[in-house]
Amino acid sequence: MGRRVVVTGLGVVAPNGVGVPAFLDSLKNGRSGIKFIPEYQELNFNCQVAGIPEFSMADLKGYLSEVTMHGLRDSTIGYAIKAAADAWIDAGNTLNGEEIFWETGCVFGNSIADTDSMKRVIGMVDAKLSRKLGSRMVEQLMNSGATAYISGLLGLGNRIITNSAACATGAQAVLMGYEYIKNGQAKRMVAGSNEFVDRYVFGAFDSMRILSRKFNHSPEQASRPLSASAGGFVPGSGAGALVLEDLEFALARNAVIYAEILGGESNSGGQRNGGSMTAQNPAGVNACITKALSNANVKGSDIDLIAGHLTATGADKMEIENWAGALNRYGDDFPLINSVKSMIGHCLSAAGSIEIVALVLQIMHKFVHANINLEDPNQEILKIASAGSIPTMCINKDINIAAKANFGFGDVNTCLIFSKYENNG
Repeated sequence: MGRRVVVTGLGVVAPNGVGVPAFLDSLKNGRSGIKFIPEYQELNFNCQVAGIPEFSMADLKGYLSEVTMHGLRDSTIGYAIKAAADAWIDAGNTLNGEEIFWETGCVFGNSIADTDSMKRVIGMVDAKLSRKLGSRMVEQLMNSGATAYISGLLGLGNRIITNSAACATGAQAVLMGYEYIKNGQAKRMVAGSNEFVDRYVFGAFDSMRILSRKFNHSPEQASRPLSASAGGFVPGSGAGALVLEDLEFALARNAVIYAEILGGESNSGGQRNGGSMTAQNPAGVNACITKALSNANVKGSDIDLIAGHLTATGADKMEIENWAGALNRYGDDFPLINSVKSMIGHCLSAAGSIEIVALVLQIMHKFVHANINLEDPNQEILKIASAGSIPTMCINKDINIAAKANFGFGDVNTCLIFSKYENNG
């Protein structure tokens, strides 16, 4: 059967809250972190709003040495360090010790290294001034830069891996961390993901005309999953991190346990039969969810809450159809479903990890956060799931079992099943 895997620590850098207390408060109160970005208006982008955390490198004071902080310019690595260090401390550990934790590893993912840093390198090299770049630039260009900083800060000696699967990256990182523990390769893993959507990455998405364009003057209303007036997603930035542990290891050190991971699955639809570089093959999504349920030894009827991917695009209806088919639940029988993206936008590679932190908080604190901006539910979606399944207000709810999925460019799918922790041996 393998080992039981539990969640013992959380950390988050989100557009609507840096740190778990602020993020939790925003979730409960339906507070958006999406803002108008004047620079995007100056750049003549169609979409001029984004979810950007209120974060600076000064937030890492006490985590990193002054020398390291001085040489580190990359926001996405800063996000990752903050989230991972907070999760580590939340799990009852300390920083800056000399011990190497051979039983503990890290899986932390992202999509794109900071293109502002790339621009600096290109400009300086083309100007024949590469000697002025300093010795710290390479580590900020590496996709594995965040994972390297985290493992060095925490002293992790087990598997250290950087994954990348577009918008499925965060959920995939957590699944990989879970599998390493369950299969006996590690006792503990720090898992998560990070993303910084700078103007260059933002511009590339804006050129695809898949971003929200009609709410530039009312940014908090711009991200509208499941809505008839949804006009595209809003890019966001940030990081989420979890500490995962073998149950026996956690109990032996008297760790506080927040939730349990029962199982999961990751697959691809092969970019066939409706799947493509930018769309999911429904058969692949269905197979991923179905196998995740099987691996977790639960039935579709057991699911109390779905933490959806739900990006505020035309894919929302297809996602609801896929959930309904995989769970065999329709209408009033459809589970509760919500999308954190209504409050923070789509944080790309960081989406899954931030949204998983949100899901664990809902299990811990017994509530289901609202889908904000849902004044006009998509009527096609309401033919599949009842309006009562899509809360527009925060509700109190004891969540026993919940499903979380993320779907990424390249037709990649990942689904995880979480539960309230029960010490049932």
